[in-house]
Amino acid sequence: MTTIQTPLADLGRFIRDSIPLARAMDVAIEAFDGERLTMTAPLQPNINDKGCAFGGSLVTLMTLACWALVEARLRERGADCDVFVADSTVRYLDPVWDDLRAEATLAPDADWATFFATLDARGRARADFTCVVPGENGKALASLDARFVAKRRA
Repeated sequence: MTTIQTPLADLGRFIRDSIPLARAMDVAIEAFDGERLTMTAPLQPNINDKGCAFGGSLVTLMTLACWALVEARLRERGADCDVFVADSTVRYLDPVWDDLRAEATLAPDADWATFFATLDARGRARADFTCVVPGENGKALASLDARFVAKRRA
């Protein structure tokens, strides 16, 4: 993964300034390589009564990571769009006892070329994304499958 360039640092600030929950969770964009976006948050402000990560924080971090991936790709193209989550399914597979980390990518059956061609032709597009909270040995501790929609601003 590459280091965060200025536009991504700007996106990270935008997220923290515009979404109070993201600020309270102390989220940060750690890396982005054009295909995968990694977002992190420390455990302490996202802890539950058992001492592990709160499920609501996990789903929020994974949703924000997917949203930020779409937003980053749109910003790279200079596309001025609103991005919305249309639907999602979350799975909590094991407790998260350490700082939170979410890795978002396009779903295996989706592609950016189709997404951007549709956006150019119709002014709106949708794509499916997947996000995981990785654990040891590559085992996912939580996962999210979601559909996001981008709509060009008028």
